Amino acid sequence: MNNKLYMVLPCYNEQEVLLKTADILKNKLEFLMQNNKISKDSKICFVNDGSTDDTWNIICTLNKKDKIFTGINLSSNRGHQNALLAGLISSKNKADMIISMDADLQDDVDAIDDMVDKYLNGADIVYGIRESRKTDSFFKRMSAEAFYKLMNALGTKTIFNHADFRLMSKRSIAALEKFKEVNVFLRGIIPMIGFKSDYVYYSRKKRELGESKYPLSKMLALAFNGITSFSIKLIRMISFIGVLSLVLSLGMFVYSIYRLVTGEVVSGWTSIMVSLWAIGGLILISIGIVGEYIGKIYMETKQRPRFIIQQDLDEDMHE
Repeated sequence: MNNKLYMVLPCYNEQEVLLKTADILKNKLEFLMQNNKISKDSKICFVNDGSTDDTWNIICTLNKKDKIFTGINLSSNRGHQNALLAGLISSKNKADMIISMDADLQDDVDAIDDMVDKYLNGADIVYGIRESRKTDSFFKRMSAEAFYKLMNALGTKTIFNHADFRLMSKRSIAALEKFKEVNVFLRGIIPMIGFKSDYVYYSRKKRELGESKYPLSKMLALAFNGITSFSIKLIRMISFIGVLSLVLSLGMFVYSIYRLVTGEVVSGWTSIMVSLWAIGGLILISIGIVGEYIGKIYMETKQRPRFIIQQDLDEDMHE
């Protein structure tokens, strides 16, 4: 295929930014083609993740006007990670290298040049890493850093300040396809693949058009999914807390006997209530964590498809 590149961009209600994104990426690919870095058959693939606006119609229009654009339409909204996975796996047999990024182009398109160069120098996976988080709010910056540190503390290998802006070779995606879990967290799975990897550092931009499709609730859900999908240390922490509570209760028992013997028994309504609420809260949290793991096991055993492709414009073109 001679260094054929596919760009994969998951899209959910991105009609405001899609045309501008398409124009910028087309210019970038044509520049790389002119410099003989990538094949002239390289393409930009938009993955429509069940959008309710005009996103898919725009993708189809782009495809009709210029075959550098193609698209995949999922049958329903499956979430960012599954949409991205659908694009990667569907493009695996069409390209030599695949770059994934978000449709809002907050990631720096100029970093694509360095990614391609590192691929040509032998890297199978090239991670795009943010140099800083100056464009983020204080809360988002602190929570993101806490998340990466927590993931590493729990034994999950993640790339600090890396999201889903990366280049992958055809064979690394073939390896990714062997991971069959339903609860997909690509930032944790891909570092497990191995193969030669490299890094590109870039500055992330502010979103110019439209609204972010990743609000706080979705970011927290993604973070919790990542933690519970790659580590059982939370379960072990529950056991540790249980043992600690038992030791403390034994200490309180000895202390109570001492107070009884010395005749200093006093009704302690406040301490009792605080203890009850604290223990009750710990029990509920523990049940919730255990339930989360059981729920994931339940979903994995069903082996439901992670995504269903309703239409692939590449396949339509060959019919």
